[in-house]
Amino acid sequence: MALNLSSSLCFQFRTPISAPKHQEFGFNFNSTPLAHRNDRKVVSCGLGGDDMLGDFGARDPFPAEIESQFGDKVLGSGNTEHKILIPNISALSLSSQECTPLDPSQPPLTKQVAQQLLRKVIGWRLAEDDGTGILRLQCLWKLKDYKSGIELINRIYNVAATTGFYPDLHLEQPNQVRAQIYTPSIGGLSINDFILAAKIDDIKTSDLVPRKRVWA
Repeated sequence: MALNLSSSLCFQFRTPISAPKHQEFGFNFNSTPLAHRNDRKVVSCGLGGDDMLGDFGARDPFPAEIESQFGDKVLGSGNTEHKILIPNISALSLSSQECTPLDPSQPPLTKQVAQQLLRKVIGWRLAEDDGTGILRLQCLWKLKDYKSGIELINRIYNVAATTGFYPDLHLEQPNQVRAQIYTPSIGGLSINDFILAAKIDDIKTSDLVPRKRVWA
């Protein structure tokens, strides 16, 4: 499963930008007015269709910038093709994405893809069922008391209710909560499981965990 993490815009300059000879990599800005910018061209090189954020353009430098000769202090090459990477939906934080219904015929994520997505969540690990081999996401919180465990479960429930997907929650002794997430309908992990895990990561828990002792 390939993840397309970004699309790009390629900026190409038809008129070379001169750079001082003493700066082999100097990028020299000039004060060309907008009305005379017909010699510049912005080429869209999106890899995934229309870009979410639209095209980017340049602006004229401010008088104070021209006076400071900032262009002589910037490293770069006037003949370099410059690219601005624009993130698409797959590159955004998982917690900002929404869970979507899945086709039961969809295969679960492979272990390799799951390990890549695991880098986008905090404190979770992959757990494999010994009997079925089904991959699950698992996280463990150690809390200061039993009441804090109940409170954490309530907070997790409130987040899960907004997605329509619910983890398996276990209140264990002494004072810890264990969560497991997977998608039973496809028999393994889906992107929804990682989105839910990322949303759970955003839950405030600092008031529920034991305070660390600080020795003077």
